[in-house]
Amino acid sequence: MFVDNVNITIESGAGGHGHISFRREKYVPNGGPDGGDGGRGGSVVFEASADMNTLVDFRYKKVFKAEAGVNGGKSKCTGRNGEDLILKVPVGTLIRYTPSGLVMADMKTNGERRVLAKGGRGGRGNQHFATPARQAPKFSEDGRPGKAYQVTLELKLIADAGIIGFPNAGKSTLLSRVTNANPKIANYQFTTLSPNLGVVRHDYGKDFVLADIPGLIEGASQGVGLGFDFLRHIERTRILVHVVDAARLEDDLTPVQAVEKINAELAAYNSELLDRPQIIVANKTDLLPDENYMAELEAYAKERGWPVFKISAATNQGLTELIKGIAEMLETAPAAVDFEADYENYFEPERAEEKIIVEKIKDGLYRVEGSSIERLLGYTNMADERGFAFFQRFMRDKGIIARLEELGIEENDTVQLYELEFDYWK
Repeated sequence: MFVDNVNITIESGAGGHGHISFRREKYVPNGGPDGGDGGRGGSVVFEASADMNTLVDFRYKKVFKAEAGVNGGKSKCTGRNGEDLILKVPVGTLIRYTPSGLVMADMKTNGERRVLAKGGRGGRGNQHFATPARQAPKFSEDGRPGKAYQVTLELKLIADAGIIGFPNAGKSTLLSRVTNANPKIANYQFTTLSPNLGVVRHDYGKDFVLADIPGLIEGASQGVGLGFDFLRHIERTRILVHVVDAARLEDDLTPVQAVEKINAELAAYNSELLDRPQIIVANKTDLLPDENYMAELEAYAKERGWPVFKISAATNQGLTELIKGIAEMLETAPAAVDFEADYENYFEPERAEEKIIVEKIKDGLYRVEGSSIERLLGYTNMADERGFAFFQRFMRDKGIIARLEELGIEENDTVQLYELEFDYWK
């Protein structure tokens, strides 16, 4: 089954929590805190693989989660790191951040790896919080949570040349004659229901990859027929090989009209596609009923600088010249399109200077929030007298208490810090 567009959710593993423990051994004075750190959470890593040509592995399973880090232990033992989750995708897969559609990664090289959801950092054990004034800290740090994102995997096949044209123009027959591909061929529309790739091996330069792109009819860019599901695969091709039924056996359009309608669909999908080098392939020339159509097509192509090759895919007529022409055009054609990742400025925004919010909700109720406040609550044991004293010093040092007093806080008023609530006392 050919699948080239799926939406999935990826989530990295959370970091393990730091441990709270104290060394107590006979004949070992002043053992002190020895809680170990939590392990790092596993990351979600995408890897491009040339052994895959479809996204079918992601069709039914939609959530992929990496392993969490293990909590720290006593005796300063660090928890095991979570195992990274490696997701293999076909070469040519574009990964987008679903909510915005922005590109996160373009997996265009075999073996290429990209970390798109980094695992959470492990929390520190209580050994790190010992000071001369606080020699027995009874708190540790929680591990940081993992990151979860909705992403769209969009396969855009990488080919040097893409065969385009109306159904039954002979695209699949041409591909089968010049490559090792074995596409399904029959005399009805949409015989080809998924793109086919083949390698052309010849004596005129480097071998090249040829792709048969199905689904192109008038209105395809608006969803007619097979719709625009396969138009995305044309975006990777360096040149376009436009196959036309020169004999008009399956279509009432003249060859020139057929070329114009297909190009109009390409322009409606992505106007930049018409800037690609294009070769016109007049197929079924062994059955031409009228040479006037051929002359009209050649004049039309000449005005636009497109070479025209007369072939008969069924009888192998003109295929050698066509392969040579494609190979020569590829020598000077632009490189394949790369999709630059633009998520750095959106998907992973730069950290702004921390801002602590201190506001009055109503009489007797105040709210305090901020990333440093959240981190502090994660590793401070409020039930411990020393831990709570440490928290109070932090609130004063950051100017939070002063700000609350400016807002008019009074004794017995309530202060909300995320899920916790405190009564204010001077």
